[in-house]
Amino acid sequence: MIEVKDLSVKYGGVTSLDGMNLRFDEGVCGLIGPNGAGKTTFFNVLSGFVRPASGAVTAFGDDLLRMAHYRRARWGIRRTFQTEQAISDLTVYDNVAMIRSKLLRGSARKDDILQSIEFVGGGISPWAKVGSLTAGQRRLVEVARAVAGKPRLILLDEPAAGLPDGETRHLTGVIKSIPAQTGALTILVDHDMALVSAVCETTAVLDFGKLIASGPTAQVLRDEHVMRAYLGTAEVA
Repeated sequence: MIEVKDLSVKYGGVTSLDGMNLRFDEGVCGLIGPNGAGKTTFFNVLSGFVRPASGAVTAFGDDLLRMAHYRRARWGIRRTFQTEQAISDLTVYDNVAMIRSKLLRGSARKDDILQSIEFVGGGISPWAKVGSLTAGQRRLVEVARAVAGKPRLILLDEPAAGLPDGETRHLTGVIKSIPAQTGALTILVDHDMALVSAVCETTAVLDFGKLIASGPTAQVLRDEHVMRAYLGTAEVA
């Protein structure tokens, strides 16, 4: 569904992505690596925030890099960020409605927004102000914004960062259900290897901008190069 060929990104003398070749298919796919490995840079390329020095990205048969960045949301890209983007003074409903495509109107649009909020669960009222929610609930609002509007590609950037175990378990169930709920290809970046193992069918690993492994998640997490570069010597159960 997404094919990346010879993708390179440079900031001055620093190469953030170095000739990346990768294919992501259906379901939930993981992208892991140490801090500074190039994971968020890759998301920024897909989102249109960063123009690569070279390479190509084909998504669902479309040349993504030739698409204007402001058209990619309507095409079907949704994304969460490491920092919260929901507006505290607005209700949950209004926050989701802000990014919802206007192609649906009236009751159909309202139903889609409410279904997205219901999907993430967590006891969140659509009419609650985001500022009144817990940190975990606010993170779920970010995911609700990402699943609304029939997305084709969802990018989750460290959604579990800082969450306690109980909230991470709930989030795990939500992420696993995204493909069935939306049909979207979902790419997860996170440092929680238990989460990655639980939800990702395949995983790719970046280190200093280079792809060092990709394939079935369990196999990748036991790869010798991955354990040396990122996980240490202990295996992941």
